[in-house]
Amino acid sequence: MRRARLLAATVVFVASLAVYALTLAPTVTLVDSGELIVAARTLGVAHPPGFPLYVLLAHGATRVPIGNVAMRVNAASALFAALATAGLTLLATEALLTPSCPRTPPAEAEQKRGRRRGAKRSPEVARAGAPSSPSHPRPAWLVLVPALVSGLLLAFSRTLWAYATLAEVYALNTLLVVVIFYLTSHWRRRIVEDEARGRESARTPGASSRSHRGPATPRAGYDRPLYVAAFVFGLALGVHHVTIGLMLPALALLVYATEGPGFFRSKRLIYTALCAFAGLAVYGYLPLAASRSPLMNWGDPRTVERLWWHVTGRQYQVFFSFSPERVGNELGDFLTRIAREFGPWGAPVALTLALAGFRAMFRRHRTTFWFLALVVAADLLYNLNYEIAEDKDAYYLPVFISVAMAAGFGAQWVIEIARRARRLPGHLRRGGAAVAVLLVPITALAGNLPYNDRSRYFIAQDYVENIFSTIGLRGMLLTLDWQVYSPMLYFREIEERRRDVIAIDVNLLRRSWYFDYLNRAYPELIEKTRGRVDAFLEDLRRWEREPDAYARDVALRQRINSRFYDMILAFVGSQIREAPVYVTQDVALARVGQDPELTTALAAAYQFVPQGLVFQLVVDRGFREPAEPRLLTRGLADGTLKFAKDDVVTLKILPVYVNMLVNRGRYLAAHGHHPRATAALKEALALDPSFKPAQQSLTESLR
Repeated sequence: MRRARLLAATVVFVASLAVYALTLAPTVTLVDSGELIVAARTLGVAHPPGFPLYVLLAHGATRVPIGNVAMRVNAASALFAALATAGLTLLATEALLTPSCPRTPPAEAEQKRGRRRGAKRSPEVARAGAPSSPSHPRPAWLVLVPALVSGLLLAFSRTLWAYATLAEVYALNTLLVVVIFYLTSHWRRRIVEDEARGRESARTPGASSRSHRGPATPRAGYDRPLYVAAFVFGLALGVHHVTIGLMLPALALLVYATEGPGFFRSKRLIYTALCAFAGLAVYGYLPLAASRSPLMNWGDPRTVERLWWHVTGRQYQVFFSFSPERVGNELGDFLTRIAREFGPWGAPVALTLALAGFRAMFRRHRTTFWFLALVVAADLLYNLNYEIAEDKDAYYLPVFISVAMAAGFGAQWVIEIARRARRLPGHLRRGGAAVAVLLVPITALAGNLPYNDRSRYFIAQDYVENIFSTIGLRGMLLTLDWQVYSPMLYFREIEERRRDVIAIDVNLLRRSWYFDYLNRAYPELIEKTRGRVDAFLEDLRRWEREPDAYARDVALRQRINSRFYDMILAFVGSQIREAPVYVTQDVALARVGQDPELTTALAAAYQFVPQGLVFQLVVDRGFREPAEPRLLTRGLADGTLKFAKDDVVTLKILPVYVNMLVNRGRYLAAHGHHPRATAALKEALALDPSFKPAQQSLTESLR
């Protein structure tokens, strides 16, 4: 049986890794990928909570001499995700093989049900319908086929597959979650099986009194998998501590159901906690890395205070709050996500299998049922009160793992129902049912492939190259758009493209650690504006230590804001005398900008001239010929790539291209060039026929 289980896990691993390799992104992608790759390559500190374990492992991937650096880290995600799917296959076999709760004698209960029904059942069917026991194990294929369903269903799910093709922490996080669950379940199964053997021996005529004493091995002799699981738990907190920490109640329930309250009063609990703290020591990497002053040193966590701020994600805590309206919105978002998680066609069947699996677990594997129920409940309780942008789907991965595992139990239930049918020969019933349930993950593969195939995903690269193409020599770019800055950081620092460009993220200017990077990357600019920079940093560092003081004092808030905008205007003023200055649309357009006060300050001193995807700041108010760049838009709107309505490309990238044409049309129309304006606006409508600003501007220009 052990070889068969390993073979099943190997099949899932090879299949998923092959699919991930074929759909792997060839370069950097959007959101945090660029920043994470820079942190990994330079052994730096990533954004909170720092992800030390991920950074160390991804750094190892960057040293593999295959492809570009981004593709190497993307490939590491594929490996982590493939291992996670193989791990779930093994986890499912552990759960399916674990005997039922000792309080439910399966053979006797089944006999009573059979007598009530008056039914005559063959020994084979009786064994299939009852939970497994050491003396009457289920046929191997009746465990392995459902385990394959669970593993493959997770492999081809929308979310894990997506993160398996790009540089992100969530594939590794999923692997560690599955490993923790597997080790804990393996620990439980060994104990429960030994207890079951003891009970069966006690019921055997002529059994010695020793057989009544329970397991021959001391309890502590089983604990090695538990201690390893605790160590991995501590390590996993060094990847994405929120989702890992939320699993603690479910793990505690599993331990309680296995060993009772006595475990929590024993030294074994202390040993388990010590193993977890040993894994948690991976966070010691952060102050060590920060002490080297690496290129990417987010938060500069070299002191105890700054380390605590960074690990606890202090800057993101504003996104967590409770309100019925938020819970309702987030619940609707979750239902949308889970309804498509296993493909547009496979999701209904997969979710039906999962519901059947939860029902089967409740009847036969009550502890597993409550374990997965707690995993789902804890994850939802947190996420429904947490508002975050692009990677919110990854926070639901523990739920999707639980659903995939439950679907395996549901697949076993379907096979058992088919085995009881009498109209067809036994081998046809078994084979047909196995093929039917295995078609569910295949359907998920087919349904999710158009959305997760990133083999031709050049969206981020083209986005940055299109901006670079209109920025003059030694030009400066101010942006609030992380989808611009993160991949641009990768191309500048790792691939060393356009190192003459001064790119500044306006949002990061509100973090004191960022000025260390600016000092290293653009020393001349900082030196020219030293007075304004130091004045703002004086307030900024105090605000980081005493945010409440600024919340209470209006004068302090006004002063820090005034110094902030004075510094940015000093950047622009010192640069524009020697080289061009540009801003992205979110800075130039107050109606869509995140900082209207900055837009107003810049508009009072400069004219915004559309130049491709950005605006150039110029002092005079006369007409300037807008650039007509040849834009690279591979996969954006040519149908080769497919994006969901809530995909970052749909929400944040495509609108920039459409707005670029609209801005060009409006600028030309404002200066009387109506034929060229209408042409630009028609191009915008070709990209997005429903874009109302383009429709309105076109009507006005034609008039």
